Amino acid sequence: MTLIIGLTGGIASGKSTVSNMFKEKNITVVDADQIARDVVEIGKTAYKEIVQHFGKEILNNDETINRAKLGSIIFQSEEERKILNNIVHPEVRKEMMSQTEIAKENKEEIVVLDIPLLYESNLTHLVHKTLLVYVDENVQVKRLMERNNYTYEEAKMRMEAQLSLEDKLKLVDHVINNNGTIGETEEQLNKLINEWLDK
Repeated sequence: MTLIIGLTGGIASGKSTVSNMFKEKNITVVDADQIARDVVEIGKTAYKEIVQHFGKEILNNDETINRAKLGSIIFQSEEERKILNNIVHPEVRKEMMSQTEIAKENKEEIVVLDIPLLYESNLTHLVHKTLLVYVDENVQVKRLMERNNYTYEEAKMRMEAQLSLEDKLKLVDHVINNNGTIGETEEQLNKLINEWLDK
């Protein structure tokens, strides 16, 4: 049986780093963020619905969606965020399930569903076990400010749009503490993978 792991984290918690470590071990990673970008490409169902609702002001000159413009709208309005999620999420779920089925047919031992909003989107029913990449809040804010050139307020606003890592800690099956070095993070991951493959 294929073990399906739900990988989650918070913005700037290092989830992508762990996701890449899985890929380096030739473990299939179904990436919700990448799929979310794919399903809003020009001409796709979600793209048409987004333009219809938010208007052509959110488009770049080449007609692609300007993610920064759209982001600034949805980060300021819970209602608009919900509307966007209701357009994009069903399309993302469909594609994720399709990729997972292919991995199962190939009899892969582990498949990772990389879903940043695993809990916020109520998608835990898609996985057997959940894995959180955790960092302390002050580390998270610092990394986000450095990575995206945000002010402290901008970083906090984006973090508050998600369930906090502290809240997620209470819900997950496994945790990788990413406050330390890359080597320490990988060590924790290797231990987990060995555990899963032994069972």
